[in-house]
Amino acid sequence: MWGKLQTVLPSEEKARESLRTARDNLHEAEEAGKSGLLRAATNSTYVAIFHAARAILFRDGIREKSHFCIEQYLHTYVTSGALELKWVILYGNLRSKRDVNQYGFEPPPTKEEAMVAVHLATQFIDRMEELLTKV
Repeated sequence: MWGKLQTVLPSEEKARESLRTARDNLHEAEEAGKSGLLRAATNSTYVAIFHAARAILFRDGIREKSHFCIEQYLHTYVTSGALELKWVILYGNLRSKRDVNQYGFEPPPTKEEAMVAVHLATQFIDRMEELLTKV
């Protein structure tokens, strides 16, 4: 994992911008879900949590070269007691759903599934924002 993570200068500004991008993508996911664009909702939901998690890395001075590495990096916060494991599991689940949605041949999620994912992503983003202010 660590080979896919690089040390860079920490940036509060990039962390804030990544959170803004997360919220923008979350809004797009919600609108897509309401409109029945369920694959688009799934992709935008994942991009939202990706940017929220990436905000933590920016703040810590870490640059990722793999989406999976973000998930692994978040585990360091679980180990330290600063983050609950459920958030890392949620990130992994939504990343997997996006991968299947984008690269597989599965049917799209139902509208209910898409909207539940948006709701969970909202909580994820809120938790990452809280983590940014406390650690």
